Amino acid sequence: MKRIIETDDAPAAVGAYSQATSNGSLLFTAGQIPLTADGELLDDESIAAQTEQALYNLDAILDEAGASSEDILKVTVFLADIDDFEAMNEAYANYFDDEPPARSAVEAGALPKGVGVEIEAVASLE
Repeated sequence: MKRIIETDDAPAAVGAYSQATSNGSLLFTAGQIPLTADGELLDDESIAAQTEQALYNLDAILDEAGASSEDILKVTVFLADIDDFEAMNEAYANYFDDEPPARSAVEAGALPKGVGVEIEAVASLE
């Protein structure tokens, strides 16, 4: 059975999607951009700061689902410019300092609201 995950500690969905869904075993998050729960868009900040905010949003969603970053199995990072990979990777490495999950990072061209990074994750709830 599908369960919808919603928290006020991450940006509300701005379209026809949920912050995350779960089947009880796995959690699938929507892509998180550098948008605060209060609606402040950090599109003019560095890629490192944008990455940190997107990961903070993931944390809030994971927490609502009863999980943590240690439960993440796979991450997909979308970059507006692949040349920002190193800056993103440095901030990302600070978040996943031990036993990081599998990851893909791709240049997506244009991202929602003109941000530089969007991050989604799949986590285990078992």
